[in-house]
Amino acid sequence: MAEDLLRYDRMVERALRGVVREAIAHVARQKALPGDHHFFITFLTDFPGVQVPSYLRQQYPEEMTIVLQYQFSDLSVSEDTLRVTLSFNNKQENLVIPLEAITTFADPAVSFALQFQTITEDGGDDGEEDDGDGGPRKPPRPPGGAEVVTLDAFRKKTQE
Repeated sequence: MAEDLLRYDRMVERALRGVVREAIAHVARQKALPGDHHFFITFLTDFPGVQVPSYLRQQYPEEMTIVLQYQFSDLSVSEDTLRVTLSFNNKQENLVIPLEAITTFADPAVSFALQFQTITEDGGDDGEEDDGDGGPRKPPRPPGGAEVVTLDAFRKKTQE
């Protein structure tokens, strides 16, 4: 197997995270989601830089999904961080989520979804478990039957 010195997998992941950033930036500028659009955003709660209230971190110690649809405020996105205020049990909470912490981004209104994997500095994946038959773990189906675009297809091509 040839060594991938250009790291196409990382280039593709950065580009796809740019899609997430651009979608969130559009909604932040408009202060509302257009039409029936809504976002399901799943992120790693233990990722460096994630800021969530301690009770939510205890309830979701590894991964959490938020929905941006009707009730959110103070939405903003920078080059590398999403910020939003959401209501949990009738209490407004500020969340700070590095874009690299996002594992899934979905907009069920248009059957669109992206799934990301954390890449380690040595180039491997983060050690996700397999599905029990020796193959890679299958990605979860997002709500609404959306197709999930995973980076595995790109990684396999660059490693052959």
